[in-house]
Order: sequence, then C-alpha cells, then structure tokens
Amino acid sequence: MANLKRRIFLRGLGGALVAAPFLGSLHERSARAAFVAPRRTIVMFTHYGCITNRWFPNKLDGDLTAADLTPTSLAPLAPFASKLLMPRGIRTMNEWSADNRGAGHGLGQANDMHLNATGSLFTCQPIAPNGNDPFSFNSAQKFNALPIGPSLDHVMAQQLTSEGEPLYMNVSGIAREGAQSAISFSKAESIFQPVNATRAFSLLTGLLTPGSPMNADTWAVAKGKAITDLVKDDLSSLARKDMSKADKHKLEAWVDLTNEVGTILAGQCSEALAAKLGASNPLSTGTDGDIVTRKVNDSMDNADVYLAVAALTAACNANPVIVVKFPNNFTFSGLGIFADSANLSHRLSSANTNGPCVPDVIETLLKIDGYYAQKFAKLVAMLNSIPEGDGKTVLDNSIAVWMSECSDGCAHNLNNAPIVQAGSGGGYFKTGKVIDLDSSSGATAEIMLGRSLSQCTPGTDMMVDGIGKGTGTDPKYGNAPVNKYFCNIMNAMGLKAGADGFPAADGPASEVTHFGYSDLTTDFCGGAGAIADARIHDPGAFDQLKA
Repeated sequence: MANLKRRIFLRGLGGALVAAPFLGSLHERSARAAFVAPRRTIVMFTHYGCITNRWFPNKLDGDLTAADLTPTSLAPLAPFASKLLMPRGIRTMNEWSADNRGAGHGLGQANDMHLNATGSLFTCQPIAPNGNDPFSFNSAQKFNALPIGPSLDHVMAQQLTSEGEPLYMNVSGIAREGAQSAISFSKAESIFQPVNATRAFSLLTGLLTPGSPMNADTWAVAKGKAITDLVKDDLSSLARKDMSKADKHKLEAWVDLTNEVGTILAGQCSEALAAKLGASNPLSTGTDGDIVTRKVNDSMDNADVYLAVAALTAACNANPVIVVKFPNNFTFSGLGIFADSANLSHRLSSANTNGPCVPDVIETLLKIDGYYAQKFAKLVAMLNSIPEGDGKTVLDNSIAVWMSECSDGCAHNLNNAPIVQAGSGGGYFKTGKVIDLDSSSGATAEIMLGRSLSQCTPGTDMMVDGIGKGTGTDPKYGNAPVNKYFCNIMNAMGLKAGADGFPAADGPASEVTHFGYSDLTTDFCGGAGAIADARIHDPGAFDQLKA
C-alpha cells in the first residue's frame, strides 16, 4: 500500500490497515468478532442562553414530536424529533447572585456572572481565587479566576484518546480564550485553547496547515483538485474489500463530505483564516436535511465548516470527544444584527446592568436563537447522513448535545437549563422524549417555559444579571443537578470510575456516580471549602434518561 504519511486520512480512512475503526464490517470480518460501533460525544456550546418561552416546547414530559418543536426556536430540529432527547429541569452550577456577599448567601460565587457560569459549567468546580463581593472590580477575582478542576471533555478524553485531549474548536477561529469565555480546562486553573477548522482538518488529512510549506498534495488541493483523488488508488483498493453495503455507503458519504470541506478550506488556507471564519454568514433558508450528499455548489457557510469537521472527526473516530464553541460578544452582521450579542442578551445597548430596553430586541434575540438551532440541525443532519451498519447512523452511536452558558441571558439564571441532545449514544439513552428530571418540584409545563418575555417594554428600564431576576425561571424550579447528566454521558461512553465513584482510568468500577465539587449550587458560595458539607449529595446518573 502506498505511503500515506504525508497525504491523507492518517487516522481514519487511509487504507485497510487503518480502516477498522472507520468501517465496522471490515473489522468484524478480519477479526472474526462482533464489531462494536464506536461512541462519540460532540458538544455544541453557545453563550448567553435564549428566549426560553420560545426555545422550550410546551411539554415537560412525554413523547417528543415534530409538532412540539415546530412553533419554537428549535423548529429546524423537527425532522429529527424521534432521535432527540430533551432533559428538562436541569440546573448548572455556580450561579452569580447580587446578594452573594459571603459564604452561605446566594446561589454561587460572587466573581463575575459570565466567569462563574462558563468556568463551572463543564467542570462542576468552583473557581479561584474567590470573590465575595458581586460588585467588586478586582480583576484577578472578577475576570481571571479559573476552575479548580478539569472539564468534562478532558475527563473523558483522558480515558478515551491516546493523546488525552479532546478536539476543541472555536467557530470564530480564535486561538486564545480568556477566563471569561473559556469552557475547556485540561486541569485545575489551566485553559485549553482551541484550534481552527484548518488545523483540525489537517489533523485528519495532513493537508492545509496554515504557515507550513505546501507539499505537492496540498498545492494540488489548493488549486481545486479533489482531496480523495490524491489517494484514488488506495480508495479503490479499499472499496474492493469485502465490506457491507452500509459501509460502502458510509465510505461514499465520508468521501463526499471530505472533498467538500477540503475544497472550502483550501480556498481560505492562509494566516488570515481566523479573521475569515466566523458565524456571521446570512441565515440559510434551505430545508434539505441530506447535508452530506448535497451538491458542491450548495456550499456550507463558515460555521458549517466547523461542524462538518466535527462530523468527519466523529465518523472516522479520530477523536471521540469533540467540542465546537460559538464565540462570545459577537456581532451577527450576516443576520442583519449590528450590536454585541452579550449586550442584546441583557436587552440593552451597552454592558451596563440597567438601562432602557432596546427596541425589537426580543425579535433580534429570537433570530440568533434560530441561527444556532439551524446550526445544530446541520450537525445532526451530517451525523445522521453517514450510515454505520445495521440501519444505524453515526448519529445513533453518538451523543450530540447543544448547551448554553445560562438559561435566560438577562437574568443569567442557571436553573431550567436549555439542553437538547441528539443520538442515543449507541442505545444508552432514550430518544424521541422530553423527560422532566425535577418532577418533585411541582412545576407545570407553562412555568418551565420561563419568563423571558415578562419584561422589556420598549423604553422601559431593565435590571439584569441576577439583580431583578424578572426574566429568569423561578429559582425553586428546574434544579436537577447537571452533574448527574454528565455521569450519564460518561457511562454511555464507557468511562471507568474509582471506588469513590469519580472518573478514574485505572478504577475498578464500570459506572461513574460522582462528578465535580458539589451538585448543589449553594455549596459554591464562598469558593472551595467555604461550605463544610460541600459534596455530591445525590450520586449516580439519571435513570430516567436510560433506554
């Protein structure tokens, strides 16, 4: 077989020698053993929450149908309703509160409302150094504090990848994230920096690395040659192997998507890539769900390029832990929006905590919500378009999750978190369901729509970020701890645990029951050690989510 070292598909596709993790029937027939499809977790993260009244379906528990989603911001996901799971009533940890002036007060630490949420979301850890004055502008405490433990993506990658790292991409192409926006942490107080789409694609193919001298293959692609033509003989040899019909379709779909992504990236392969790639393209109105096999001239926008790289990475199992993050403080000029998304989430025209409500701001925020929903639907469609044996798709063997920094961006509340999942993780999770995980609170479906529309009459003053709380869901509802959901994800991915139930690569236990510092947001007040009984109070995953 030709040497593919400098050419293509170093991890997933480059020939029969490395095809086993990519094409299940080849592995099964060569090893004469049952093939177990790989599991993947792909997280799409967005900032500043949503207009909850329009994001959530008016259903708190039961079957999820296309009709439930059609009237909401999640309408682009309606065609995939049977493959979706909506865990309702979850709270993420460490909510900033205006009354938090010391341990035992408020719902979390008093550093910065964004820093608290992003630093603790995927770590479930407090941040340090701690600040007990919510209105202090001590920069070390307010803007530069970091969580005291690793994030979920790294905890999983340490057990599931040889490098011990996830694939982490920021759609803006940014290479350096600060504490206020970072969500991925390799260890205590260590921000893990993202890569751009070109770098991520290069990890798959060995091509299109910005700043590196072009080899002959890279030059050919930059001039318009299809990437897979570079290894045509190898692909032909692979296609002649004894593989299932489903794997033949998977190979074809993977090749088509790879060529499309490569063509787009080759045209932008330069040091200016970071400035070019962002989420500012106009909102597409297309409804074709068959993203993989569409015509090349129906090109993807820049955000879709990142999502396509994520789908390719998942399909060839190059990295089973993938995070795609949309930028903070973004101006969606491509959507006809010319104001900062953070300010808009506060319903204001500035970064102040009060002021007049911006005219038409709710409609503007709904447009952003719809954009994100369409992007997640594109990711789901790509994953669902790649077959993976026995009538399954890559989506069926994946856990694709869209999560946000908070629930309502004005209240900055962390209860009633907007979470939607696609894929069952190989049959671990129920799908086609909305599941109320906080049913003991007595909340109705109407209550759990939230209160995002309760304020903001044009010209009236707004009070934001935990001061007025007028737009957030009542804090007594929607408080099932996110820690338990993360245990579900880790168990679906097959992580091991120590005797204490925390994730541990060399642990004797086959099920994770503990994750993070505490599963009560009030335990975060005052920082680590301030609450004597801070711990995981309710160990285990959510049984209600299991198939």
